[in-house]
Amino acid sequence: MAPAVLKTVADVKDWTAGLRREGHRLALVPTMGFLHEGHLSLIREGRRRADVVAVSIFVNPTQFGPREDLSRYPRDYEGDVAKCISAGAQVIFAPAGPEVMYPQGYQTYVEVTDVSQGLCGARRPGHFRGVATVVTKLLTLFRPEVALFGEKDYQQLQVIRALNQDLHLGADIVGMPTVREPDGLAMSSRNAYLSPEERQRALALSRGLKAAQALLREGTRESEPLVAAVRRELEAAGLREDYVELVDAERLTPLASVAPGQPARLLVAAFSGTTRLIDNMQLGGEENAGRV
Repeated sequence: MAPAVLKTVADVKDWTAGLRREGHRLALVPTMGFLHEGHLSLIREGRRRADVVAVSIFVNPTQFGPREDLSRYPRDYEGDVAKCISAGAQVIFAPAGPEVMYPQGYQTYVEVTDVSQGLCGARRPGHFRGVATVVTKLLTLFRPEVALFGEKDYQQLQVIRALNQDLHLGADIVGMPTVREPDGLAMSSRNAYLSPEERQRALALSRGLKAAQALLREGTRESEPLVAAVRRELEAAGLREDYVELVDAERLTPLASVAPGQPARLLVAAFSGTTRLIDNMQLGGEENAGRV
């Protein structure tokens, strides 16, 4: 059965009012469309955690900088609807245009001050203000019991966790493991930009993280050699580094080393051709070296 499609804020309010009257538990999966297996894993987990799953499909203009790829960001609405059906989503919110979320005269934005600093926040000014604003609007509109996001966009996940807590929005924010291609490449809508050669070179991101993981397992805990292991792979593949950083997994502050039992994240951003890709893995803590 095709999911119900909501196009306006009024549609969402009417639909959620009915859902609450019937006492259903709601999971929300916010996306920008061009869905892949990573998104579908969120929908399927939402089905496990709630009675009803809603998926938003909205290419959010406020999180793109003036020289970024808003106009050419990949879109496939019909394909996305088919994938939502296959994964079990019951509702799709696909705003009829940007003015649905940002009507004329819109002037209110949300900023998360600490975990949005550094990393992608430093390289993409204004990006996380746009992310925080649209996610706050979606959580406020839908009031889901649970909202699901991928760990590939790890800094984004921490921004969303912070705003949900600070603004008392009440959702259970669930971070799901990065879904990868069989050769290790993290799934991303932007992978569609890569030529075959660029895609092959992009494997250096996951190779570098695996190399750092191996060093940690052998007892290396200092940041410098762990970061250097990633950089060697990027350089060998001819990728242009944007950043490689070892940070505290919750606060995202830089770490000089990984203390025993301390959850940490190693994050990388690099360009394969003109396409900027990101990836990360957990180091330390109970999961000891994360999932790559």
